[in-house]
Amino acid sequence: MKEKVLITGGNGFLALHLIQQLLQAGYPVRATLRHLNQGDGVRAALAAQHTPNLDDLSFVEADLTSDAGWSAAMAGITHVLSVAAPVFVNGETTTAAMTNTATEGTQRILRAAAASSVQRVVMTANLGAVGFSNHDRNRPTTEADWTNPKESGLSAYEASKLNAERAAWAEAQALGLEFATVNAGAMLGPAIGDHVSGSFGLVRQLLDGSMTRVPNIAFNIAPVEDVAAIHIRALFAPKAAGQRFLAVADDVLTLPEIVDLIRTQRPALAATLPTKRLPNWLVYAAAPFNATAREGRLLLSINHNVSNQKAKSLLGWTPTQTAANAVLAAVDQLSSM
Repeated sequence: MKEKVLITGGNGFLALHLIQQLLQAGYPVRATLRHLNQGDGVRAALAAQHTPNLDDLSFVEADLTSDAGWSAAMAGITHVLSVAAPVFVNGETTTAAMTNTATEGTQRILRAAAASSVQRVVMTANLGAVGFSNHDRNRPTTEADWTNPKESGLSAYEASKLNAERAAWAEAQALGLEFATVNAGAMLGPAIGDHVSGSFGLVRQLLDGSMTRVPNIAFNIAPVEDVAAIHIRALFAPKAAGQRFLAVADDVLTLPEIVDLIRTQRPALAATLPTKRLPNWLVYAAAPFNATAREGRLLLSINHNVSNQKAKSLLGWTPTQTAANAVLAAVDQLSSM
């Protein structure tokens, strides 16, 4: 029998794709859930996609904010996909509070894995932890880059993910645990079930008419099917231990290009799409006075030439989706919900 894989946060957008791909490949899977009664919904969503080997899927109750359940979750597990993101509670909006929550949850998983002699942990990380300080237009962003935690315009969420990843690398090294990260861009694509990623919020704003002007900001989009494939390859490839992998599509899209794509490919939705552009100078002018504008200024100033070559060469991964595919799949998903 193949190695048994634990996936944290088994009802999440990415996690469901990971479960599906692992079951298709014949791996038994155990998934953590905050509440076991969520398991029926996960199983039903996978069954609706004709996912095979559902008898090889089991669930265990565990939460990133508590030690309870993690020892049982790791029992008999050889490989762990740390996918679940913490739920920020009690109004946590500062970088420090969000970092503490994210870091503690990740460390809890790593310590439980080390105590159970797990062979390798692969963690879902964020492109914001890698490339948001590369302002050199002539040098592509690679896994060797780290975002400066004091970068002007870096959101509290991105800063928390950066700090949590730094802490995870230190913890894994201290524990002597094989560890790797997959740093994903804006994750879009079809959903299995009702859960979508936070990146869908941007597409939703374009569709619901709440964004009347679009800045010329580029996005490194990560098709969810390919992000899942990179995770699984990183989980088992011997050379992946100790490595980071950037998960992004080959193509980069700006917000105006995304609007034009939706308008031409989904004309029935054109009426609510924004029709005006927000000039760059206005974003820069507003940045000293507005946090959202500062985030926009940062996205305008960094190099969006992000290399996914390492996943291709070291893992043998080949993209199956384009950024445009992922955007349209997200549009269709939101339109059907």
